[in-house]
Amino acid sequence: MSAARPAQDRAVRAVISDFGGVLTTPLIESFAAYQEHSGISPSQLAEAMQRATDAWDGRHPLYELEKGTITEAEFLRRVEQALEGDLTLDSLRRLYFDNLHPNEPMIDFMRRLKERGLRMAMLTNNVREWEPHWRAKLPDIDAIFEVVVDSAFVGMRKPDPAIYELTLERMGDGLRAEECVFVDDVDVNCEAARAVGMRAVHFKNSEQAIVELETVLD
Repeated sequence: MSAARPAQDRAVRAVISDFGGVLTTPLIESFAAYQEHSGISPSQLAEAMQRATDAWDGRHPLYELEKGTITEAEFLRRVEQALEGDLTLDSLRRLYFDNLHPNEPMIDFMRRLKERGLRMAMLTNNVREWEPHWRAKLPDIDAIFEVVVDSAFVGMRKPDPAIYELTLERMGDGLRAEECVFVDDVDVNCEAARAVGMRAVHFKNSEQAIVELETVLD
């Protein structure tokens, strides 16, 4: 009788991908467009977020928005109150999506992985009111990914280990963390995936990520 296969040597059965910054152009490009239009710099926005967090007993408005515990309107109100002067965030959603475009090489690669028989899931930190807009960027999302876990609809967000476990649960079929490879453009999210037992690829660009994913799959 052969020895049990070590967990780290289990064959990969599934690929779990982030959405923004992996299957789209870098998110920084969308925020840069907003900055140019509004005059609100990333540092100003970060400082306003921190002030809003301090004023709300340590609850970060962006994290609460991505967990679906507050509406987009409530998020905007809290952050606008924390911005100095008369600056507003009214055009944030429009400019964000106007400057967010599909990353065709990664989308095509994910489609090919599906055709190769790998199970496919998407795990995204997102905003409830933004779902129609981000789905429109990838019309065949449900043809590629059998499971889509959106933080705003499940009340938790990456890097919470529970959202990775939920993704495995929804994929079913006894899928184990060790049989999955996760790809994300945020390193802390990759670290959290590794902590629950998944392999992970930190996305920096399409060419690098495809090479690393193929190496893991081989």
